[in-house]
Parts: sequence; C-alpha cells; structure tokens
Amino acid sequence: MSRLPITKTPKPYVGGAFIRSESGRTFPLRDAAGAFFAHVPQCTRKDLRNAVEAAAKAGPGWAKRTAYNRGQILYRLGEMLEARRQEMIDTLVRFGTAKGAAGRELDVAIDRLVYYAGWADKYEQVLGNVNPVASPHFNFTVTEPMGVIGVIAPDTPALLGLISLVAPIIVSGNTVVALASETTPYPAILLGEMLATSDLPGGVVNVLTGFRKEVVPTFATHAHLRGLSAAAGADDRKALRLGAAESVKRVRFAAPTDPAGWLADDAQSLYAIRDFLEFKTTWHPIGA
Repeated sequence: MSRLPITKTPKPYVGGAFIRSESGRTFPLRDAAGAFFAHVPQCTRKDLRNAVEAAAKAGPGWAKRTAYNRGQILYRLGEMLEARRQEMIDTLVRFGTAKGAAGRELDVAIDRLVYYAGWADKYEQVLGNVNPVASPHFNFTVTEPMGVIGVIAPDTPALLGLISLVAPIIVSGNTVVALASETTPYPAILLGEMLATSDLPGGVVNVLTGFRKEVVPTFATHAHLRGLSAAAGADDRKALRLGAAESVKRVRFAAPTDPAGWLADDAQSLYAIRDFLEFKTTWHPIGA
C-alpha cells in the first residue's frame, strides 16, 4: 500500500511562535513547475499590528544585550544556515532558481550574516565621536537603536534580499517586522524555523507572509514602526513615502534594482547599519 507524504504546513514566525493568519485565510503556493506545494497564511493588518507589539516587547531586552553578544548570535545564525545548506538550496531550486545561482545566493547570505556580525562591536567606534568644543566640556556622540523597524523583502532573491535588509537593522539593537517575498515566501519560512531554534530572542525578528497590497499601507502608517527598509516598486514607494510622512518615520529603499545586485559587495555596508540608528550628543563639564 502506498502512502501519502506528510508535507510541512508553512507558518509565519511572530513573537517566537509559529502562527496562523488572524483571518484564517491562506493562498496556494506553487513551485517552478506549477505543481501545488502548500497553503501559505495570508497575513492581515491585524497580524502586522500583533507582530509590532511582539517586536516592541522584545526591543528593550535586545537593545541591552552587549554588542559582542549580538554579534555572536548573528554569527550563530550563519552557522545554522551553513548546516542546512542543502535543504535551502533545494528549496530555492524548487521555486525557480538555477542550482548554481541558488548555491551562490546561499553563500552570499551566510557571508552577509558574518559580515554584519563582525561589525557588531565596531560600528560604535566608527559612527560615534568625541567632539572638540570651545568650552570646558567633554562632548561626545553615541548611537542608539531606533526601535521597531518594518522590512519589505524583495520577491527575488527571496532569501538573500531578506537577510540583507534584516541583518544590519538588528545588529545594532533594533527589532524587525518583515514581510517575506510575495511570490516565493517559503525560504523566509525556513529562515523563521532557524530563528526559532537559534539564540535570537523571540520577537526580535518577526516574519509575515501575504500580499503587499494588503499590508504595505499599514507598514507605512503604523505609528509604532520607527522606520522602514523596503525593496519596493514605484507604486509601493509612493504609498510608503506618503504614509511615512504622515506618521513621521524614516524610510530607506533598497539600492539593488535587479536580483544580481544583491550579490555584489556594495550591497552590504556600514551605512546600512547607520540608516537605522539615532545619535545622541552629551555635554559633560570637565572636573564635575
């Protein structure tokens, strides 16, 4: 007697747990050959608001971690990707990425995590400063995380694009609510499984699945999202700019305009960390 294989039920990762959409809706995901693969939760504005609450709750504890510890955790996530390398390559290939390109994407994603892990205890020395002033004071500028940042990942490359946007944000102590690739969300779901078993506290990274047209306006206007990092087309950029202006949040659009751009060395930078930092300048009297 033949048996039916037990397929995985994909779920978004929010607040350290795997959730179903608040609405109960799903959409069918098909592989590159057109065969049905799974039903993926179609997250709503309510799911986004719940994810922001989870990120805000996790924020203070994550920001208080030492820079060294945050770097260790990102490096460990790179190790976990390396350990599940073949599974992730097979997943990327199943959804239309050529085998060689899938291996290259995974290599760069792992290296990118290690790159930002290396900056964890160094960016403060580069971006902060001791300022000369014409008065008897010590004057110095230090960095602080902004808080909860929204991320909208590109459709392609689904894994590398998401990691490239999330890693520089969380390394400085921010938390993230991310919308996965609309067309290829499964690599992000696998990444959520790795986050769940990593040392990253629940709620630091929250991964939603669904349609941009439903949740992008809420990303733009949600008052508790302090910034947005988005790989977005012209229509989404307009909506994000208008909503961000209304809710006064910082917006950065991902620079690569084609999938190959995410593989380049200039797709990673210290300035991607700086984009979601605030700077505090302190005056202290000499001798006090």
